[in-house]
Amino acid sequence: MLKRLLLPFLTVFAFAGAAQAQQADASSPDALVKSVVSDVMATVKSDKDMQAGNVGKITQLVEQKILPHANFTKTTQIAMGRNWSKASPEQQKVITDEFKTLLIRTYAGAIAQIRDQQVQFRPYRGGADDTDATIRTQVINKGEPIQLDYRLEKTAQGWKVYDINVLGAWLTEAYKGSFNTIATQQGVDGIIKTLQDRNRQLANAKS
Repeated sequence: MLKRLLLPFLTVFAFAGAAQAQQADASSPDALVKSVVSDVMATVKSDKDMQAGNVGKITQLVEQKILPHANFTKTTQIAMGRNWSKASPEQQKVITDEFKTLLIRTYAGAIAQIRDQQVQFRPYRGGADDTDATIRTQVINKGEPIQLDYRLEKTAQGWKVYDINVLGAWLTEAYKGSFNTIATQQGVDGIIKTLQDRNRQLANAKS
């Protein structure tokens, strides 16, 4: 069930990421999201390797076009909950990197599925002084509407995506319970080991 809910995660992040070939309109959070949808989707649609699930190319896409416009450290921090403060700065970096790798490898198939989806944006009524925003959208996929909401924060570097709501489930909340259980039983090192083990399994499965 969790995988079904989070399968569109990277697709959503792709919608929220900015393409290199076109300067995104970052004047407001909804403008940022809207201005890049067509460009990023066009990138995938024109690349048969990505459509075939080429993890290397998809990872490159994520690193070049998505991560610069996401605050993955904050994503990981929220998912870790109270356990974040128990981790050393070194452990926090390892967990963030491993969590990012896990999501890329697990949901690479979502990017490969980009075809003819249509995105519908709900009106955004945020103020000019807002520093946190939620952009609500629906993606029509094969006639089925999928709720996709973006949570962004305004930083010195512009608006950054830090959480995604897929079908009513926020990404950070979906992982928080698992991370808390592991930390209770095995400590912060247990979270690191679990993420590393899972990433090795996924890497071996792709090889």
